[in-house]
Amino acid sequence: MKLEMQNKNKVVGKTTQSFLRLSEIKNDTVVLDNGCLRAIVAVSSTNFDLKSQDEQNAIIMNFQRFVNSLEFSLQILMQSRKMEIGNYIEKLKNIADKQTNELLRVQTLEYIEFINRLIENASIMNKNFYCIVPLDESIFPPAGGFFSKIFGGGKTKEVKQRIENFEKFKEKLDNRVASLTSNLSSIGLQGVRLKTAEIIQLYYNSYNFDAAPTLDATKLSEMKIVQ
Repeated sequence: MKLEMQNKNKVVGKTTQSFLRLSEIKNDTVVLDNGCLRAIVAVSSTNFDLKSQDEQNAIIMNFQRFVNSLEFSLQILMQSRKMEIGNYIEKLKNIADKQTNELLRVQTLEYIEFINRLIENASIMNKNFYCIVPLDESIFPPAGGFFSKIFGGGKTKEVKQRIENFEKFKEKLDNRVASLTSNLSSIGLQGVRLKTAEIIQLYYNSYNFDAAPTLDATKLSEMKIVQ
């Protein structure tokens, strides 16, 4: 009886995956558990506060035109994470070790110490911006009828239909992404679609803030995210 009570009161934790509305991630596309598709576009930023009043007004007007030009809903995601400079500091240390000029070596080491203190005291954050582009048409075919369940063969047909629907609907999603990146460029911003591996890393980082480094968007091959 005691053992039964312990098992009854035991709290079973849920995995992170159980909270995600995901079916799969493939071909640079997220497939939700309801069969709808999503694409994720990393977007560059601009320092609004450093602009003049006229430039700020122009940015606001351009953004208003951008929003009005959209023919589909759009989710904007911003992730703010503590800046990771470990690789940069390691590179500076290697430069200092190879420096033959003693004065320059000392100055490099002092610069490294200054950067470490600055990051520690100021808690400098790095912000990444993303646009999530939706297509709310399910790739899942409707459930098979009574006779398909009796005579079989419905599963194979369902899988084939699902693959065909994915290719057809992904083409629509690709067109939306192309339209979005074109509209972004018209307001002075750059956008690049995340690849499958980058989407997986973004999801992982979103639920494991302490365990994983941030997605280094500046390494995306087609653009620099931060201007």
